[in-house]
Amino acid sequence: MTHSSELNWSFSSLGCPELGLEEIVKLAQQYDLSRLELRTVEDRVDLPELFKGRYGNAETLSRYLSDEGMSVVALDASLKLVGNTPSDRDEFLKFMEWADALGAPNVRIFDGGSFTPELGEADMEAALETISWWRGEQAGNGWKADIMVETHDCLTATRAVQQLQAALSDPVRILWDTHHTWKKADEKIEDTWAALKEWIPHVHVKDSISEPSARHPFTYVMLGDGEFDLASTVDLLRGEAFQGTVSIEWERKWHPYLPPLGDALKRARELGWW
Repeated sequence: MTHSSELNWSFSSLGCPELGLEEIVKLAQQYDLSRLELRTVEDRVDLPELFKGRYGNAETLSRYLSDEGMSVVALDASLKLVGNTPSDRDEFLKFMEWADALGAPNVRIFDGGSFTPELGEADMEAALETISWWRGEQAGNGWKADIMVETHDCLTATRAVQQLQAALSDPVRILWDTHHTWKKADEKIEDTWAALKEWIPHVHVKDSISEPSARHPFTYVMLGDGEFDLASTVDLLRGEAFQGTVSIEWERKWHPYLPPLGDALKRARELGWW
C-alpha cells in the first residue's frame, strides 16, 4: 500500500472497459491500490444508470466499496465546459448525486472548445457560463463534490488555464493530464506544474511515441517505452509531496491496440511507482 512519503496512485477504469465493478476492485487489490477513478464499467459510461441498476442506491454501493477497502476519488463524466446542451447538463447532474453519496471529492469534466495557446473570447464566455450554472446547482443541492476540468482541449495550454482562473473569483479545480500539456501544448512538465499546482487535485499519466494512430497524430505505448519523460514527472510530484491522486489513464477503451491494463499496472510497479 502507499506510504505517507509516497504518491497516492490510482488508475482510470477506461483501461479495463470490459470489467464489471467487482472485477475492477479485484484488479486494484491485486496491485495494492485502494483508490478508484471510474470512467467505464461493463463497457458503459452512463455510470449513474449502471450503478442504480446494479446496486439500487448509493448507500449499498458505498458499503460494498468500504468493505473492500476502496474509495472512489473521481467519477468521470462527459460534460464539456464549452459546447454543452441542457440534456448534457441533466446527465452530468446524475453523476454529482452519486459522487456526493459515495464521498468522491471530484467529478471529471472536459474543457471542450478548441485548443489555442490562449483562451478565445467565445470559449471563455461559454466556460464561465457553465461554471456559473454548475455552482448554482452545487449550492442549491448542498453537494460537497466538485468539478475538476481536464486539460484536454481549450484549456490544454497553461496560459489558457490562467486566463480562465483570473476571470473567476473562485478558481476551478484542474485535472492535469501531463501527456496533453506536454504533447499538445509543447510545455515542459516542471513549468506547467509550477504555474498550475495550486489548482490540481488529480493527475493523469500515460506514454506515447510520435507515430500516427487511428485517432491521434501519436500512438500510446507501454509506460516507460515512449517519448514522454514519465520518470521525471513522477520524481517531480514526489519531490513536491503531491497529496492528490496520480492516476494511470490507460486509454484502452478508445485505443484497443493497447495491451491489458494489468500489464501497465505491472510495469508501473516494476518502475517503482509504488
